[in-house]
Amino acid sequence: MELRLVLSPERGIPVPALLRYRTDDPYAVHITFHIGSGRPVHWTFARDLLVEGVFRPCGHGDVRVWPTKAAGRGVVLMALSGPGGDALLEAPAAQVSAWLERTLRAVPPGTEDGQRGLDDGLAELLAR
Repeated sequence: MELRLVLSPERGIPVPALLRYRTDDPYAVHITFHIGSGRPVHWTFARDLLVEGVFRPCGHGDVRVWPTKAAGRGVVLMALSGPGGDALLEAPAAQVSAWLERTLRAVPPGTEDGQRGLDDGLAELLAR
């Protein structure tokens, strides 16, 4: 998926990203993206945070997620803060929602504890 690193309200740069979901870590989502630093940046946070952030602002501290519109299309903003700095990333809401739906079908909410240890093949399928 291509994210957009927001530099200002009028300016951003494309950032290739990989969203991953693993059934052996069913409460989390994993995002890896390249921001031109030579090494990829990895973030892991609660799947529920991303699910809720598609619909309404949520989170506090290191990860905040909220829906909005940009250039007339629905997007999900993710504000990430860490020791290495802060970033505001914009993702297409339709793509994030479709990806989340696949994770929710694979491991429905409330069944995460019973899903630990499932085949890694399912996780790889969801990583696409």
